[in-house]
Amino acid sequence: MLTKKQHELLLFIHKRLSEDGVSPSFDEMKDALNLASKSGVHRLVSALEERGFIRRLAHRARALEVLKMPGSAAPQPAGNVVEADFSRSRDDRSGVEVPVLGRIAAGVPIEAIQHEVDRLIVPAAMMSGGEHFALEVRGDSMIDAGILEGDLVIIRRADTADTGDIVVALVHDQEATLKKLRKKGGSIALEAANPAYETRIFGPGEVKVQGRLIGLIRRYH
Repeated sequence: MLTKKQHELLLFIHKRLSEDGVSPSFDEMKDALNLASKSGVHRLVSALEERGFIRRLAHRARALEVLKMPGSAAPQPAGNVVEADFSRSRDDRSGVEVPVLGRIAAGVPIEAIQHEVDRLIVPAAMMSGGEHFALEVRGDSMIDAGILEGDLVIIRRADTADTGDIVVALVHDQEATLKKLRKKGGSIALEAANPAYETRIFGPGEVKVQGRLIGLIRRYH
């Protein structure tokens, strides 16, 4: 997976190397991506290394090799070397770009999600029909369902769900939360997957389903 900024940086580096064989400086990368500081460049390049798009060369100080571009498993020519100050590698595959709409509470509901904050490339095999979006999890109420703080959950947009589905629920039109849904007569129960949290029960019209969980992506730092 690549976020929008990671994708933009990889394309910028590849373009500069293809044009003149010289790596852009940190300041040039920062300006090209409209970042506030060079520390943001460090984080983006580190992420590209971890996902296997670039690699540090042991025989050259501060040198990174471009291994592949999004959508291609084939390595790039060895001459594509980025002069920078980073490390490491990992594999990735092409996928579908979905919007990241902010954070979702796996705990006490927080302010409703509204705005796109980034874009994420999700493996195509994870996707199903319909519209999808991603959210970053905050809180620990779903840990027994394998959903941890910092995970990116992939949601298929829907306004209905079955009992037992894990859903994004909008409470009172202003708070969004990630919970297991259970229907009890005319009421809706939102259940946590952590015994430290109580089940919350709402009356008709108080909860609106925004989408159903279809998968998650976990970053390891």
